[in-house]
Amino acid sequence: MSNSSTHPSFAVSIVMERVAIESRWQSHKWQPAGILPDDGSRQTSHVMSSTAELTEVLFPGFALQIYADEAEGYFLNVSSPHPQVFVMWRLMDALPEDAAGYALPHSVTLSYNEAARWMDAQEKVDAVAMPPQILEALAEWVKLNYKPPEKKQRIRPKSFESKEGRYKSGMSS
Repeated sequence: MSNSSTHPSFAVSIVMERVAIESRWQSHKWQPAGILPDDGSRQTSHVMSSTAELTEVLFPGFALQIYADEAEGYFLNVSSPHPQVFVMWRLMDALPEDAAGYALPHSVTLSYNEAARWMDAQEKVDAVAMPPQILEALAEWVKLNYKPPEKKQRIRPKSFESKEGRYKSGMSS
């Protein structure tokens, strides 16, 4: 984990896979397959493996950044039974030469809330398992930085009080 004073981050690469399917309308589907640590040695995407049934493409150069205002979303993620990394990706109409496929990852996050906002905006978002080293570091960050919101006493509207209560407080019906 890179520990910038304002926003800690993890350098990661995204593995996208093209899976052959039996369908009348399409021959394959794209989906994120996993997250790997990024050592910075690769600058462009490359095909990791390719068969008739499965093609895996590595996309380097992504950062999982941690922001204080997303603390609740991180808390929800690390406290879930299966913590995940959320990948927003897009299908490309025109195929760039270095893309090695039609699906390109766009962003990654560790926050449930941010992923939900992406989905509300009609983006394609899929989840992959969170690597253990990222989970440990994020859980520690959440423990140190997340403060649950204080529960406030709800004020009952005057319309819910009995007639006697409204008369006693000086209100007339």
